[in-house]
Amino acid sequence: MWPLGHAAIAYLCYSVLVRARKAGPPDGLAVFVLLFGSQFPDLVDKPLSWYLGVLPTGRTLAHSLLVVGPLVVVIYLFAIRYSRPEYGIAFGVGAISHVLVDALPALWGGTDPGFLLWPLIPVEPYGNGAPTVTALFVESLGDPYFLSEFVFAAIALIVWRWEGYPGLDVVRRIFESVRPTT
Repeated sequence: MWPLGHAAIAYLCYSVLVRARKAGPPDGLAVFVLLFGSQFPDLVDKPLSWYLGVLPTGRTLAHSLLVVGPLVVVIYLFAIRYSRPEYGIAFGVGAISHVLVDALPALWGGTDPGFLLWPLIPVEPYGNGAPTVTALFVESLGDPYFLSEFVFAAIALIVWRWEGYPGLDVVRRIFESVRPTT
């Protein structure tokens, strides 16, 4: 799945979780932590595999539940330590949803879910080197799974608007703080 789809699905999952736990929309800063968590596995694995050649594929270390699970627990405990448990929950929902959504194509034979337990279950390294983003994009164009990302993104945007655009207030404050005074 591409970044847009991961962000959309993470937001929808987190919104449902927040609404189930309290009667209100997600907190603005927690939304940023959520979005970072939703991209985290790819931010770690893709560069380490595609550009540095340290990992066999772009879905290993940070896509493994054996790594991301304990990492989420550590981040949650760290967030509790600083009286910000919601940020730990937000990161966890983002990171775990990313990994699980990447494993979904295994249900119809589209991918090998072995990466979920890497390094216990080895993954096949790239045969002809790492793929390019352009090649992956072109390959994805006719895939219903790829196209579904836009549906999830549209639903997430509708929910985000309905919830009052949480996170937008943080962006406004940042821009206001750096606006030059005359």
